Amino acid sequence: MAGLKYLSGFGNEFASEDPRCPGALPEGQNSPQVCPYGLYAEQLSGSAFTCPRGTNKRSWLYRILPSVQHKPFSPITCGNLTDDWNEVEPDPNQLRWKPFIITKALEKKVDFVEGLHTICGAGDSKSRNGIAIHIYTCNTSMIDRCFQNSDGDFLIVPQQGEILVTTEFGKMMVEPNEICVIQHGMRFSVDVFGETRGYILEVYGAHFELPDLGPIGANGLANPRDFLTPVAWFEDRTVASGYTIINKYQGKLFSCQQDFSPFNVVAWHGNYAPYKYNLENFMVINCVAFDHADPSIFTVLTAKSTRPGVAIADFVIFPPRWGVADHTFRPPYYHRNCMSEFMGLIKGRYEAKEEGFQCGGASLHSMMTPHGPDADCFEKNSTAKLKPERVAEGNMAFMFESSFSMAVTKWGLETCQRLDKSYYKCWEPLKKHFNPNWKPGSM
Repeated sequence: MAGLKYLSGFGNEFASEDPRCPGALPEGQNSPQVCPYGLYAEQLSGSAFTCPRGTNKRSWLYRILPSVQHKPFSPITCGNLTDDWNEVEPDPNQLRWKPFIITKALEKKVDFVEGLHTICGAGDSKSRNGIAIHIYTCNTSMIDRCFQNSDGDFLIVPQQGEILVTTEFGKMMVEPNEICVIQHGMRFSVDVFGETRGYILEVYGAHFELPDLGPIGANGLANPRDFLTPVAWFEDRTVASGYTIINKYQGKLFSCQQDFSPFNVVAWHGNYAPYKYNLENFMVINCVAFDHADPSIFTVLTAKSTRPGVAIADFVIFPPRWGVADHTFRPPYYHRNCMSEFMGLIKGRYEAKEEGFQCGGASLHSMMTPHGPDADCFEKNSTAKLKPERVAEGNMAFMFESSFSMAVTKWGLETCQRLDKSYYKCWEPLKKHFNPNWKPGSM
């Protein structure tokens, strides 16, 4: 899309200015006494000032008016957005949801913020340690209002309908099979073009980054050069009726009014910016001998915890690839995990559960809850002739994996009325194949 440029790697310095105002970026210093074009200099910090250089995140924004000029914030209704992880009793069962319903525009106009629904989460935004998983369903664009998350980062995964995301840094068109990340504190607005649905992973206290590659070497998984960030774009627009800033702060929503558009940044530079990524660019690493590799080899982005090797959250995908393993049950193995696994389906059919797990729906297998392929998948793949074959062709499933024990909201368990209460039945037909007289070479 026009208005995007290559982001050549996380942690690097980038600079952009709207071509309508050449020279808008100050030269030689960040905050001169008078900025070019009479702009205001404003820094957006995504890390503590004293973080090591490699993890220090900040950008300088050169804007027509600073963001400080607004009326006081007041509380507003949160709708189905929540961080109350104790509103219903815990549920350790395998959970699966049918596709989440999008309200028809003829019934009610719902924009991105009004269409946010929290399905599960854990931790605390005040202490800056935790996550939340949301669904968004909407049918109309945000008009003269924008959203700011003061609690954490949003990783947005569109499933139905493209979204045009306008940010203080510029614009991004994000389509299904792409993702975008709006980092902590960045203001943005979402335009849609019909009935729209997707998933959001929110993390508190950490930023998403590329996973370490270790023995894989220098290349593989998501390549830094494939991440795109917008070029500067501004509007110098007065809104007589008032422009609304919606602020998510300590899990609650607040709004304030100002009489100008917040998207008035003429130029910016720094290493703290929104970005997008096309999942088709993921370079798959996979097993070429035997056994089923752990899903960590499909990690696109990770938000690390303070414990080495343990993530607050990983964003993992299951893209089209070749299956070639010999003497192996190729689908995912049955397992119980000390991590919580939330899965969604962007398109196609998930190979381990071809029936029941649908596009726009989801599943949650919480900490130590057993799960794995359904009975049909097990029987078919236990007797299949093993030959090289394409796996997940035309499909894209993903997983939000977290070290937190997830609590499901009242909306997720009751209000949305999309919970598939027969999910457990997909394992009931599993047969006992035990043979005490088995000998090597026999079936």
